[in-house]
Amino acid sequence: MSDVQKNNGFSWWQIEWLVVATISVAGVLVWLHRPVRAVAEAPTKAQSVSVQTAVAARMNVPQYLEGLGTVQAFNTVTITSRVEGQLQSVAFTEGQEVKQGDLLAQIDQRPYQAALDLATATKAKDDAQLENARHDLSRYLILQPKNLTSKQTLDTQKSLVAQLEAQVKADQANIDSAKTQLDYTSIKSPISGRTGVRLVDVGNNVHSTGSTGIVVVTQMQPISLLLTLPEDVLAQVNQAMAAGPVGVAAISRDGTTTLDKGALLLVDNQIDQTTGTIRLKATFPNAKNTLWPGQFVNARLLLQVQHHVLTIPAAAAQRGPDGIFTYVVKPDSTVEVRPLKTNGAEVDGAILVEGGLIEGEHVVISNQYRLQPGVMVSEEEKTKPASTGDSPK
Repeated sequence: MSDVQKNNGFSWWQIEWLVVATISVAGVLVWLHRPVRAVAEAPTKAQSVSVQTAVAARMNVPQYLEGLGTVQAFNTVTITSRVEGQLQSVAFTEGQEVKQGDLLAQIDQRPYQAALDLATATKAKDDAQLENARHDLSRYLILQPKNLTSKQTLDTQKSLVAQLEAQVKADQANIDSAKTQLDYTSIKSPISGRTGVRLVDVGNNVHSTGSTGIVVVTQMQPISLLLTLPEDVLAQVNQAMAAGPVGVAAISRDGTTTLDKGALLLVDNQIDQTTGTIRLKATFPNAKNTLWPGQFVNARLLLQVQHHVLTIPAAAAQRGPDGIFTYVVKPDSTVEVRPLKTNGAEVDGAILVEGGLIEGEHVVISNQYRLQPGVMVSEEEKTKPASTGDSPK
């Protein structure tokens, strides 16, 4: 070694080793510092869940009762002939809308016209005989005070006049009957409605005792709906009817379309003991013929409207071991589990919250399966609770 190396107390190889060691330690520290910072940032990004939220808001919520209903025609008439004869013509088209008094079919009139002519002629003959008998009676009444005719002859003439008067009245009754029978040959609709399939063809003989009929006319406007509800709701329905008209909506079986809106007409006067249900009848204007006799529909009966109650979308409500709960977004963008008190009813996509929430709080309506208490979320969209729709009234 040189004197310089010895005087400094370090050899060159020791100095080189210290430099290498220093560089290595610095590199390790840099390498360790970067992962620590990355790990510190990783949990925030991994735990941030993108969700949609809604605002707990107050609105008017209707209270409904729902049941299965069957559409029933207000009136259904099987058109039959009241006289016998050959069907000469049909004046309607199958499926046609007809008015009360419209001609539907025509039966051969000739036999009934002849009967009317005969009754008219018979009355004319009896009228002439009565007129002559009255003249004779007038003469006898003049001669009797002078004893120029017997009292028996006078009485006989009075009796003859009375008989002829009765005969003339009978003749008039026969004329009226013949006119009625003749009028029956023109078959007219007794109600306004829609015709069905023609049941007899032109040229066939129809009979007054036949049960087949010519066509069935069904009244479509207005139209009725028979629905059944559990007997337990009878008191609520009677209370609603006592308060005023009760609205009823007829809804398609898939629940997507309101076919018509009407009013409850009556509650049946007895409960079906075999099923424990009560029948109700509602009436609908059916202006667009959306309801058809025999059709099955869902009936929604409006009992009352609860005003200014707190609601959230039904999608926000989750069911757990301890009951219904929802995820609430706190001001620091983390979520907490909030137990809810509800009546379990859902109306048009919204549920009524009786306890557990405050108006204005944000509840999660999507991606709940990814959430846990304390998880950070990012809100994509804030929406109001689903609308409860229009009242059937």
